[in-house]
Amino acid sequence: MEENQSVMAMREYGEIHIHLRELLERKNMKRNELARAANTRFEVVDKWVRDEVEKIDADVLARFCFVLGCRVEDILEYRE
Repeated sequence: MEENQSVMAMREYGEIHIHLRELLERKNMKRNELARAANTRFEVVDKWVRDEVEKIDADVLARFCFVLGCRVEDILEYRE
């Protein structure tokens, strides 16, 4: 990493986008079904679906991947 590429020196460092809504649509699964299968609250799933998660919970992400039979890269995307 270059000296001027620290997060403090950069104005734009990118964003993480969550594609859970699209994945659920492809799997024909409802949010409440995922919440039950992943053993988490509906509100948690809803935040992920609306792409409004501020801190990624690795355990929740792993449960979503297990239930949906997908990889992390299918749910999360980094955009510069």
